Amino acid sequence: MNFLFFTAIFFFILLCVVLCGAILLQTGKGRRPRSFLRRRCRRVCFGTATAEVLKKFTGWMAFAFFTALFMLSLWTSAMGRTQESTTHQQK
Repeated sequence: MNFLFFTAIFFFILLCVVLCGAILLQTGKGRRPRSFLRRRCRRVCFGTATAEVLKKFTGWMAFAFFTALFMLSLWTSAMGRTQESTTHQQK
């Protein structure tokens, strides 16, 4: 059970990093890229519809983030209740 839990935590942290990267790749309200690296990376990775692809990708990553966050919080609270009940049974 612990291995599975820590694997889920690892993928959650990986999801956080990917979401941060997707947010940082987007342009600001001025619509001009802040650096050559970002402009080049977006053009190579996503083609001409970069803004729309990044918006959709960021939206799906945000949905996955909040879903994973909710699931991990339920899992953690269930683990705490299970551990608490076994502690009371041992006494």
